[in-house]
Amino acid sequence: MSENQPTMNCVAYCLAQGFDISALAKLLSDSTLIRIIKGALLIEDDQSWSVVFAYGAVVLWNVGAEQQAKLQQLLLQHAENPLTIIEEDNFTFALDCPSTRIIEDHIEIESSDPILLFSLSQGMAQSIKLASFETNAITTINNTRYIPKSLAENGNIKLSRHQIAKIRGQLFLTKSDIILNYDLLDTPDFFWEYPEYETFYSIAAKYLEVAPRTEVLSKKLETIHELFEMLADEQKHRHSSILELIIIGLIAFEIGMTIFGKMF
Repeated sequence: MSENQPTMNCVAYCLAQGFDISALAKLLSDSTLIRIIKGALLIEDDQSWSVVFAYGAVVLWNVGAEQQAKLQQLLLQHAENPLTIIEEDNFTFALDCPSTRIIEDHIEIESSDPILLFSLSQGMAQSIKLASFETNAITTINNTRYIPKSLAENGNIKLSRHQIAKIRGQLFLTKSDIILNYDLLDTPDFFWEYPEYETFYSIAAKYLEVAPRTEVLSKKLETIHELFEMLADEQKHRHSSILELIIIGLIAFEIGMTIFGKMF
C-alpha cells in the first residue's frame, strides 16, 4: 500500500436486473457532470466518480455514505426487477501511485484519469453481477436439492404435476436469465476502441477471478439443467401413466358393455 497517498473507499453493488440509463442521464445531466460510454453512465463530482452499468451494477469511487444512499434510491426508481438480495463488494483505493495494482482489496491507481477508473469499474461490475448470478444459482439448487434424494429413496418425486411445473418454471427462469446475460462476462466492447485501457480492466477481472468463477457457474447451470430434465422426465412419466390408466379404463368399460349386451 502506498504510504504517501490518502486512502479512499470504493464499493460495487448489484441492485437490479437492469437500469434505464437514458432516464437516469436526463435526470442527472442538469446537476452533475455525466458521460454515457458504451451504454454505461460515468458521473464525476469533485474527486468522486460513479459508474452505472445498464445491467444493474454500479461502482462508486470516493462517494460518501449520504450520497450513496441518495444514488441508490434514484437507481432503484429506474430499475428493472430490483434484487431482493443486494450484492456488495468493498475496497479501498489510493490515487497517483507508481503503478496500478490490487492487493488485499486495496487498489493502487496511477492517476485519476476517469477512463482508467471506468476501465477498472468494468471488471468490478462484472464481478458483482457474477456474484448475483452465483447467488441465484446456489439458491435454486439448494431449494431443489431434495428432488434427487426423493427420487433415489422412493423411485419417484412426491410432488403434484402443478408443483413440478412451477419448479420447472423456476429452474428455466434461473438458467435462461444467466445464459441470456452470459455475454456480460466477456471482455467489454469498450476496449475495442480503447485497447490501451484493457490492461486496467484485466487487473480487476483477474484479481476478482471473473473467468474461473464463470466456469464454476457454468457447472452449476449444468446441475440446474439436470434437475430440469429430471423433472421433465417425471412429468412425462406421470402423463404416460395417466394415459395408460385412461386406456385401460376405456377397454374395461368396452368389455363390460359387451358382456352386458350379451347377457340381455
